[in-house]
Amino acid sequence: MERKRTITWDDPMKGAKEAMQIDGIDYLQAMSDNKFPLPPLLHTLDFSVTLIEAGNVVFEFTPQEFHYNPIGTVHGGVITAILDSAMGCSVHSLLPAGKGYTTLELKVNFLKAITIKTGKLKTNGKVINLGGRIALVEAQLIDENNTVYAHAVSTCLILKF
Repeated sequence: MERKRTITWDDPMKGAKEAMQIDGIDYLQAMSDNKFPLPPLLHTLDFSVTLIEAGNVVFEFTPQEFHYNPIGTVHGGVITAILDSAMGCSVHSLLPAGKGYTTLELKVNFLKAITIKTGKLKTNGKVINLGGRIALVEAQLIDENNTVYAHAVSTCLILKF
């Protein structure tokens, strides 16, 4: 059986221009409220944002075949992408207008294999420290029973626009 998937998205630069003008948490909430387009990555990997609060943005996904690597488990890049997204947005939620971030360093520990049988997974993130130039943040990828499948730590560089 042939499998197909069609993906559509809006121009990501519409919202990106506005991001520099408003507080990070307001920008993230505006995307959640469909006032600005979601990043194409969320459509591509079928991630969703389920919680936005200061210092914590939760992403979820249900593993699908299109997430698989050649040995039949979810690719580490997919796992890394959701953890990096949650950590970066958690930092962004604390930034004032005119500031942004970029991932400076990222470390991921893959603790359990993930397949389509795993079920829905969500990130559980936490900003450990937010300084003027550097933020330290961590996240876990967990299932509905709080089993940890991956853990990540990231250093983000705070940028002024």
